Amino acid sequence: MTARAAAARPSKKVAPTRVLERELWERGFDTVVGIDEVGRGAWAGPLVIGAAVLPRGSRVLGVRDSKMLSERARERMFDRVANWCVAWSVGSASHEECDDLGMAEAQRVATRRALAALAIQPDAAIVDGTWDFVGGSVPHVEMRVKADATCLPVAAASILAKVTRDRIMRAHAEDYPQWHFGTNKGYPCLLHRTALGGYGPSAIHRRSWVFMENYVPWPGLRTVPGTQRSLF
Repeated sequence: MTARAAAARPSKKVAPTRVLERELWERGFDTVVGIDEVGRGAWAGPLVIGAAVLPRGSRVLGVRDSKMLSERARERMFDRVANWCVAWSVGSASHEECDDLGMAEAQRVATRRALAALAIQPDAAIVDGTWDFVGGSVPHVEMRVKADATCLPVAAASILAKVTRDRIMRAHAEDYPQWHFGTNKGYPCLLHRTALGGYGPSAIHRRSWVFMENYVPWPGLRTVPGTQRSLF
């Protein structure tokens, strides 16, 4: 790894800030929601969107992008973050919706559901990345690369979304033990690929994904036209 790449990688030692929130408040946006997604690159299970509105005058220590925390640490943080929020919610799109709608529209649908479940109406949203999947659901959208690592409400939303989805996938693991969803959460790994070769897809796999061609060489299985490549 080059020194430049190492410097660009977010560190869990560096806490996400409220700088962008403050800028938005100063511009007249009183209620700012952080939004993050999880499950976009998975081969099975739902896509989940988290939304978090934080109080202005307090902070919970240890909040980081969910990818920087262990599963145990995320679980410990979940209730603290949820209780700290002024309002929070999650919305999801099922594996079938990911197939039928395509990932872009499924992400918009899950986001609309998350915002509809939020107890308050935000004036502005901060979104990780460069694509505005919030659209007209919020009057103003700020997009920031690595916002989940650098912006506190987005980091909080990432924990809420990730833990919610992990719990869903652990529950699915009880019904579909062969695919090891309790550990891989539906993402690609050696055990997951091996199980697909031996057992084929489960009822919660996304059948439009390219893994159906590469790892499930079984004729006669139901697939969804318009094969998409996993973005993991």
